[in-house]
Amino acid sequence: MIQLHPIPAFQDNYLWLLHDGAQALVVDPGDAAPVLAFLAQHQLQLQAILLTHHHADHTGGVAELRAATGAAVYAPAAETLPASVGQVQALADGDRVALLGLEFEFFSVPGHTAGHGAYLAAQAPGGPLLFCGDTLFSAGCGRLFEGTAAQMLASLDRLAALPDETRVCCAHEYTLSNLRFAQAVEPGNADVEQHLAHCSALRERGLPTLPSTLAQERRINPFLRSREPAVIRAIAQHDPQAVDEIARFAALREWKNAFR
Repeated sequence: MIQLHPIPAFQDNYLWLLHDGAQALVVDPGDAAPVLAFLAQHQLQLQAILLTHHHADHTGGVAELRAATGAAVYAPAAETLPASVGQVQALADGDRVALLGLEFEFFSVPGHTAGHGAYLAAQAPGGPLLFCGDTLFSAGCGRLFEGTAAQMLASLDRLAALPDETRVCCAHEYTLSNLRFAQAVEPGNADVEQHLAHCSALRERGLPTLPSTLAQERRINPFLRSREPAVIRAIAQHDPQAVDEIARFAALREWKNAFR
């Protein structure tokens, strides 16, 4: 049986670990220590490391994990990785990799970084699994550090087209702050209100709000809803100069950047 575990790291990261009871893979291990502890506790062998982008909180533990386990590392071909990561199996859009008896398809989703990638296991037990790094968050999306608003909008459109039941395994516990922003954008969205109450209760118990699903995200995520009339009206009030869909998306992202 394939099992999925979000391993907390740093202040708000999740290092996603997938295993079959014997072999494991981990996504974006910024810190090796909690991964090694989990592997030892559950007597697992690390088979592979999947990287979505180059930021240190996603790559910082790779060298130690490689040295300890000999795991193969997969990463976006278009991303410039730290030298400490070492040799990787570089993936281009549409490439497929077989791990843990599952097939992972690599998606190029630039925006947060120039070469950001995501991994989809469409046939995973329990429904498709999407490891999307810092591109898509629950009720949010990543900041535009290297890419453009047009790139991020296209990347999110591509992910949003995946099946409703796709589980969204993003890399940060940003859900509550993102939902508060979603409230400001769409104060009449009852789905946002209900999900905020649900996620607040989870966090009070020390539980993760993730994974989400794409069906849920289409209801609550303003960055997937930037073409909805209510969101268009909200953006127009915030930035009247944003008159096309890319400008509106850029304005929405800037609004979130300054939101407190």
